Amino acid sequence: MRVQLLVSDWCPTCPQAERIWREVAEQRDIRFEVLDVAQAEGRELVGELRIRTIPSVVIDGVLVAVGVVGREKALQLVASAPQRRPGALRFVGMTMGASSRAGILGAMAYLLLSAAALPFGGLAGDTALRPVALHVFGLGFVTFMIYGLGEHMLPRFTGQRILMGPVAWGQQALAHLGLWMIAGGFLLESRGVVLAGAVSAWSGLLIFAVRLLPVVWGAGEVHAGVPGESTEPV
Repeated sequence: MRVQLLVSDWCPTCPQAERIWREVAEQRDIRFEVLDVAQAEGRELVGELRIRTIPSVVIDGVLVAVGVVGREKALQLVASAPQRRPGALRFVGMTMGASSRAGILGAMAYLLLSAAALPFGGLAGDTALRPVALHVFGLGFVTFMIYGLGEHMLPRFTGQRILMGPVAWGQQALAHLGLWMIAGGFLLESRGVVLAGAVSAWSGLLIFAVRLLPVVWGAGEVHAGVPGESTEPV
């Protein structure tokens, strides 16, 4: 069963509608997709069904609801869909996922930490603190900002699904661990600890690349009706 939620950035009730339908998608085995009416796929569907109000819900090509529907009503609309089987592939909509938010919050925390080293010459001075501050800024702020924005924006703009859940959290855990090991290794002057931290941080980057590869690789595929549609169960 294909469920498409038509939304827009300027719609005040669309985030609420998306939250409800994402809860439903966690319980029912449906292909849930959020379409922005400002994008090509959304405009095409609006024209085909002559939709005038958003949020709107389209199930298998049929407009079934307009406005924010309650959770119980949404479950009734997809009552024929089986219970959801375990899986981590997700479409990305307007609402940012928990791991994406965590990545951006982590980036901001690392930015503040690296900025705190400025009075002590941490970024530009010739002190023992300099390599620590540089890694906190580079592997911390820059990398985690890429993690947070990348897993949210790229799947949304390409219409492809991305691995979320434990894989995303594991990636960030390895990145955090690696960064702190590198920082501790420099402070303790232990090359072994720095190397172990580098391996951990690199592993996080590798997982992120593996997650994004099918998103970017499949961005040029054209599917009938739903961008990023796959025959795999969600």
